[in-house]
Amino acid sequence: MRSHEVLREAAENVGVKALAADLKLSPALVYKWCQDSNIDDPDASGARNPLDRLTDIVRVTGSRQVVNWLCNEADGFFVSNPRVTTLPMRVDMLNETQKLVQEFSRLLLTVTNSIEDDGFIEGYEADRIRQSWEQLKSTAETFTVACERGLYAPTDDVGEAPA
Repeated sequence: MRSHEVLREAAENVGVKALAADLKLSPALVYKWCQDSNIDDPDASGARNPLDRLTDIVRVTGSRQVVNWLCNEADGFFVSNPRVTTLPMRVDMLNETQKLVQEFSRLLLTVTNSIEDDGFIEGYEADRIRQSWEQLKSTAETFTVACERGLYAPTDDVGEAPA
């Protein structure tokens, strides 16, 4: 889905006028955000919307903190799409499996260290646990995507996974 379509669907939940009023913006601007704003298309009548601008901020700064913050505001967490390598199947599968176990062990160690000193988990310790958990999720996602892409499937004589 393109950004203007996402905004249009979201706005339909409450109505453009109600959304505009809550944001203290004109309904015309919100309507423009919900239309295609392709600068290469002279017939596109939309305006660059906040989603496009957030995408630009992430692209220009190289920082995912904006995305992490937004996900947190939506009661969620951001996990990057994994980079799947193309090492030989068995080597890569063993490496990825070991990484998964190591990240899980690191999470358990982080939790243990957090409660070991005083029996409680304080805010800064919870932050460390969150970082460890995010890394574990990313590692697990990398392994899962590799499995889904058939990178660990048996291959035929020409090196391709059977259909």
